[in-house]
Amino acid sequence: MTLRRRDIIAGAVATPLLTAVAGGASMPAGTVDKAPDNEAYWGTIAAQYDVTREVIQWENGNWGIMARPVMAAYHRQVERVNRENSYYARRGMVADMAAVRARVATELGVSAEEIILTRNATEALKTLIGNYNRLRPGDSVLYADLDYDATQASMRSLARLRGVTVRRVGLPEPATYQGVIDAYAAAFDADPKIRLVLLTHLSHRTGLVIPLREIVALARSRGIDAIVDAAHSWGQLDFDFAAQGVEFAGFNLHKWFGTPLGVGLMYIRKDRQDAIDPDMANEPGPGIDARLHTGVVDYAAALTVPAAFDFQGAIGTGPREGRLRYLRDRWVKQVRGLDGIDVLSPDDPRMHVGTTSFRIRGLTSAADNIAVAKALLDQHRIFTVHRTEVAKGCCVRATPALFVTPEQCDALAAALADLVPKMRR
Repeated sequence: MTLRRRDIIAGAVATPLLTAVAGGASMPAGTVDKAPDNEAYWGTIAAQYDVTREVIQWENGNWGIMARPVMAAYHRQVERVNRENSYYARRGMVADMAAVRARVATELGVSAEEIILTRNATEALKTLIGNYNRLRPGDSVLYADLDYDATQASMRSLARLRGVTVRRVGLPEPATYQGVIDAYAAAFDADPKIRLVLLTHLSHRTGLVIPLREIVALARSRGIDAIVDAAHSWGQLDFDFAAQGVEFAGFNLHKWFGTPLGVGLMYIRKDRQDAIDPDMANEPGPGIDARLHTGVVDYAAALTVPAAFDFQGAIGTGPREGRLRYLRDRWVKQVRGLDGIDVLSPDDPRMHVGTTSFRIRGLTSAADNIAVAKALLDQHRIFTVHRTEVAKGCCVRATPALFVTPEQCDALAAALADLVPKMRR
């Protein structure tokens, strides 16, 4: 079948099953083959997303598009909160929000007493970093080149706020499972005064998934606490959070679960909550609620979380991860052997899911990679984003979503094959 350019951009690859749900009907029910390459099934999922037709959307790491049923639920909640106003806020909403919190805790596999909803992972993580109270002048803290910008800045602020020394480690590239563990071990050994480490489970810069459980255990054996950035891992990666041994973490729900914008959460294991000071806007007290004060938030967005979980739950965590891996591998396998291009996440399935960055060899500056992303957009209508701060040089990130098609993977690979010889120095 020959695909028109508009079809590739829109992801409108028609199948009988996709056509049946194109109007936004309910998800397919019953026993369904959810194999990563079953385009009939994944077409029905893609049809639940209204995606721009202007570009081929390969930048889905900023936030996730709400599926049609979730968008409809959000509209209903916005109307309700707006209509009932404080009458609802001061009577029924507290119980409804508690139910949302309980649902989130169940999905994560923890107690509702260990989480609190935030507006995003950044809010959660800067609260954990800034209010961590076990540091003393002369101690050290550690972060990595692949950590998120705002969390890096938060760690650096500890020098001023706590009088500590701030260390930075560049993670190996190309990375291996043991190589990443060894990099953290070497950094810990190089400064025995390290008391806190920031760990990003799945990097927004390159898509690298680190051996989280092993590194958390390694840190603990040296008396080092770990704060974990799980903004991109939960929902993209099928993993058991409770089994990782994590005590402090921040998450997003509007990335890989497709909730409305403005919903995240902070996790503090119950027996470690005294290590995080209460928020300055709260009266001191035990429990996680004292450790965050957001003021008024988008209540309708939070109330929509169960609808997002229901939609994603109908797909399943394993099939979702499998599809994202399949999409990533489809374009990566086509460009891995191209002369002059480096794919920055390894093919070890333990160390990647969907998000993956690349670099045209020799183009390492921010300006270089802005130019690469611009060429992809201007010449091929493929939208990506450049990433900075990687130790060995800047890069361009390509992040799939469940509405991305194999044809769009092929389009990305073909575009890179065209651009690499043109842009390489």
